Amino acid sequence: MKLATFAINGKRHVGALTEQGLVPFAGSASDVADVILLGADGVRLRDMLASGLPAVDPATVTFLPPLLAPPKIICVGLNYADHTKESKYAQPDYPTLFLRVATSLIGDGAVLERPLCSDSLDFEGELAVVLGSGGRHIAKERALDCVFGYSVFNDGSVREYQFKSPQWTVGKNFDHTGAFGPYVVTADELPAGAKGLLLQTRLNGEVVQSANTDDMIYDVASLISIISEAITLQAGDVIVAGTPSGIGWAREPKLLMRHGDLVEVSIEKVGVLTNPVRDESTVAADAAGKR
Repeated sequence: MKLATFAINGKRHVGALTEQGLVPFAGSASDVADVILLGADGVRLRDMLASGLPAVDPATVTFLPPLLAPPKIICVGLNYADHTKESKYAQPDYPTLFLRVATSLIGDGAVLERPLCSDSLDFEGELAVVLGSGGRHIAKERALDCVFGYSVFNDGSVREYQFKSPQWTVGKNFDHTGAFGPYVVTADELPAGAKGLLLQTRLNGEVVQSANTDDMIYDVASLISIISEAITLQAGDVIVAGTPSGIGWAREPKLLMRHGDLVEVSIEKVGVLTNPVRDESTVAADAAGKR
């Protein structure tokens, strides 16, 4: 099942994509995290769908991040060997982990903001793993039992700030740079561990990244197991599993996102995440004009 969080006339809903359209669930759930916390397995999801509101055209809604405030957003760097090589790092023997904050998240169709202080906004198409359960010291053999579903992520990175210090945190957390969605596809609809799926990023229609999720150095089960050695994982946590080669910063000349660009990240069987790029000053001016 494909689940989304979205707004209709300013009112937030969570629902499922069907042949008839996007069906808002009735009841109190207001994002996909609420659905997860309800313990919604396949049976519960079908019941929620059967009691849902009339279907709407997905083209008429405003998509929000599927999970608005995940307990944790854990990102993985250097998880594709070709990207490590283009970044001129030695391949680490342990996953390179960093955190994102919820205030950086935007949904499908929302503006990816190029900040006032830097022109170095870069794209990173990635697979997002949404957990339905967690724990500590999770064995790799049962790690996939913790996965609720998968989504698409663009880990927009302000490179100048990413490399101001040994820690990448600030460059990965500018407001409105982490695009997420539009759907979370439940794990039962995909190959185990979301393996064997084509991942592509397109900038203004041109393919700039193309890889297969099989190319990840640490697969989904390994990431869950390794992270849980140190951190208690929770239902609703999101693991953003790394980007392949082709980033703009590694190119000569550099290919960075500019005002007016359109960036798309697609993952086979999961969906297409599309975001226009705008300068922060323009976004602020537009917002002021609407007041």
